[in-house]
Amino acid sequence: MKQIILGTAGHIDHGKTALIKAVTGINTDRLKEEQLRGITIELGFASVKLPSGQRLGIVDVPGHEKFVKNMVAGATGIDIVAMVIAADEGVMPQTREHLEICTLLDVKYGLVVLTKTDLADEEWLELVSDDVSQFVQGTFLEGAPVVPVSSVTGEGIPEFVKTLDDLSAAIPARTSAGLFRLPVDRVFTMKGFGTVITGTLISGRVRVGDTIIIYPSGITSKVRGIQVHNQSVDEARAGMRTAVNFQGLEKTSVDRGDVLSNPNALIPSYMIDVSFHFLKSNKKAIKNRTRVRFHSGTGEMLGILILLDREELSPGETTVAQLRLDAPVALVRDDRFVIRSYSPVRTIAGGHVINPIPQKHKRFRPQVIEGLKGLVDQPPEKIISYHIDASGYRGVSFSELRIMANMPEKQLDQTIQKLLSDKTLIRTDKEKRIYIHHNNFGKLKEKLSDYLDGYHKTHPLKPGMSKEELKSRLPSVMGPKLFNLMLNQMIKNKEVVQEEDTIRLATHKVSLGTDQADVREKILKAYVRGGLTPPYFRELGKTLDIEPDRAKDVLMLLIDEGKIVKAKEDLYFCKDAVNELKNRMIDFLLSDGEMTTPQFKDIAKVSRKYLIPLLEYFDSQNVTIRVGDTRKLRTARQ
Repeated sequence: MKQIILGTAGHIDHGKTALIKAVTGINTDRLKEEQLRGITIELGFASVKLPSGQRLGIVDVPGHEKFVKNMVAGATGIDIVAMVIAADEGVMPQTREHLEICTLLDVKYGLVVLTKTDLADEEWLELVSDDVSQFVQGTFLEGAPVVPVSSVTGEGIPEFVKTLDDLSAAIPARTSAGLFRLPVDRVFTMKGFGTVITGTLISGRVRVGDTIIIYPSGITSKVRGIQVHNQSVDEARAGMRTAVNFQGLEKTSVDRGDVLSNPNALIPSYMIDVSFHFLKSNKKAIKNRTRVRFHSGTGEMLGILILLDREELSPGETTVAQLRLDAPVALVRDDRFVIRSYSPVRTIAGGHVINPIPQKHKRFRPQVIEGLKGLVDQPPEKIISYHIDASGYRGVSFSELRIMANMPEKQLDQTIQKLLSDKTLIRTDKEKRIYIHHNNFGKLKEKLSDYLDGYHKTHPLKPGMSKEELKSRLPSVMGPKLFNLMLNQMIKNKEVVQEEDTIRLATHKVSLGTDQADVREKILKAYVRGGLTPPYFRELGKTLDIEPDRAKDVLMLLIDEGKIVKAKEDLYFCKDAVNELKNRMIDFLLSDGEMTTPQFKDIAKVSRKYLIPLLEYFDSQNVTIRVGDTRKLRTARQ
């Protein structure tokens, strides 16, 4: 059976609560203050079984201007609105405001109920009916049924119920696919049960035993019990008025406006990108950075309107904008919202969410403005592609895309697979399901190539840049998995070459100019001449009158070529001389088994300033190992 919610709307004292009582027998004014004052302050709830067997959940809202914020909270998730207009008064200020709110929240079905007909004669009733016809013209209620009733005499109540039954039959059934989301409209404690949260389940489903998170606070709890229309059930689905009982949850940890959902499903944000419609009924334009009251779901908070493409928005106009809020909200794409002015408080605007987790935008950026305008009405592939492209090198995760696109998981996965197969997207992290756009992947490859090219030009004698240095030059938002993926692809495509920890362009080859070849020859001869007693490198540079940087580059080249070895900082030896010494030392150790420092001095015939660095060099090369005051050959060499 379909899950359908009926909501009332209309001016104070026009008989909304009396109408619901006449139909259901339930007085939705549950607070003592409401009953004493005779006005609805808080949301009231009831249900009725229609002649067809369809059951309606009912939300009765307050009509007083001071409690419009409660009305907005109650209007969240309704399928049918009963616009209640008293026959003895006609259309009043809150009648107009409530209709605007229902329109902004995209309510599509409704009827007009002319109450208190027992207080109006036929001639007056005809005048009020004409007034109502003009009032609803051009709205979703144009052409909707108009039902006269008297909650006192019962006249018209059966016709009202039948009209509800007919409307219910025309409403398409909701799907339970998608994220479980339940905006909280009531929190209370029941003896023997603990904390109970109620609300209209706007999407998905929830089961007894499920672990849920309260957003935006992040508090986790487990579902202990579920009731729908005062009946215990194991599961509640989208469209149901639902009461959920939690174990071990303090009442003070939950507020109206919070949203129940699954772990890791929603992402709280202080900013949202929106399609913003400024009501035609406003008398003057709204300016950039206007302080506003933001209503979405059952929540209300203050924020600032940022107009991205203009300084002010005229009545009746629609544009893309960013709302920067004083507190975080947990929304998804296409969620509806209502904007009320800061002071005096009245409904002035509304619209729907384009991006629930955007970056902070700078104003008057054509790329941002056109991109957001394009998002308003685009197919899923375009929406996903845009968000991933706009994320730059950071990429977007599957869980982020789920709320950015507001799609069921299966449909989202199929759409992503299609974009992966046509190479629009590249998956950079299999475990976290993070994706980057091929445009940004290509830009990163260009950056990497540019850095290597610049490095080769600056250091022509070096074989390449170290992997870590190259990674440090690229944008910090890029993770190691993306870097390795990009590098491996460029290696596979033979764009770059990796030799141990050194990366170079495939086209790069170390080549010496005439003057550099001359420097190479001078340095190499000096080390060959020096043998096991070479000069320190800084002294050699001065002796040969070579610029330090040029000399160091050539020296590194000789090391890469295997002509020179480094013993310690600033001390280098001719490789052939070191190898000859190593062979003599090994012969000695093979004969005697161990070697003292004085014995090594006899073998090498060098002073202590060369002796110790050479000993430590052989240790570092795993030729020898120090044991106390002696050296032995490593086991592998014995």
